[in-house]
Amino acid sequence: MMTLRQMSLEPETISVITSWYLADLGEACGKQELFTKQAPQRLKVLREHALIESAVSSNRIEGVTVDQTRVRSIVLGKSPLRDRDEEEVRGYRNALKLIHEQAEKLPVSEDTILRLHKLAKGDIWDAGKYKEKSSDIIEKYPDGTSRVRFKTVTPGKTPLYMSELIDRWSQCLRERWVHPLIAMAAFNLDFLCIHPFRDGNGRVSRLLLLLQCYYLGYEAGRYISIERIIEQNKDRYYETLEQSSQGWHDGKHDPWPYINYVLYTLKIAYSEFEERVGQLRSPKGAKTEMITSSIERTPGTFRIADIQRECPGVSVDMIRLVLKKLREDGRVECLGRGQNAQWQRKTKGNR
Repeated sequence: MMTLRQMSLEPETISVITSWYLADLGEACGKQELFTKQAPQRLKVLREHALIESAVSSNRIEGVTVDQTRVRSIVLGKSPLRDRDEEEVRGYRNALKLIHEQAEKLPVSEDTILRLHKLAKGDIWDAGKYKEKSSDIIEKYPDGTSRVRFKTVTPGKTPLYMSELIDRWSQCLRERWVHPLIAMAAFNLDFLCIHPFRDGNGRVSRLLLLLQCYYLGYEAGRYISIERIIEQNKDRYYETLEQSSQGWHDGKHDPWPYINYVLYTLKIAYSEFEERVGQLRSPKGAKTEMITSSIERTPGTFRIADIQRECPGVSVDMIRLVLKKLREDGRVECLGRGQNAQWQRKTKGNR
């Protein structure tokens, strides 16, 4: 709300890199309908995979992990859940399904935000409720020490700040202070600085990012997991968030590092979307392509477990089959034996 308030007071001059991101995203959005009409049946596998990746990655960013062998049944099935972590992953899945299926009926409102939090957090006492106690953002170090990285809005002021955030978002879209994508990233920053919930703020911020993307007509998040891309760039996420939150309470902060990070994330999502749609030959080959793409994105050496982590819901046997085929084609090589053996991609020069 401090960021959107700042943008309402004076015209913003955007940097060249921000302009490039907006131009690239505008072009990608223009191609979006063409891609989705070309192969609607083939995209079903991408939607399913994105749902799994998003539910797992968004929770894993917050330290919530589940057994890889149970991921598919937790996210796509109805099997009984074993523990609290599994409840949170399925709860996030439920929130994602709500957005994917009913985005056009979900206004960006306090009621929607509370509903998403309640779904994502499940059956805990304060799910769907603003925090009652201060919850500053604490950074903990390996040696046991810690520091307050950011002092969030106090519980007493949280409802007022959230109400203003929603109002300024709507006003910004009406009056066009800035490009809608910039307003969306600014909203996301303000939400994280307000930190309205005791727990689950990061997850709700990512759900809101997806919802607002839909609202603005950017739907790559239906087929590519934005949460997984954020997890892969997690260090940069925290770095830009800290940079842009300094001075936030006084309205003297620099929101652009975080805004550009959000735009970069969406650009990567669209690049992957175009690449995967272009490479998919049939629903049967979609999982093979996902495994291959994951290997291509992995720098240096990797293990089967690393690929499984990037492709939740894909079996170890499937990964082994793809690796076997890639090795026969001279594209990868195995550096050891057993499931924990390291693999590496072979460059054109050493094939």
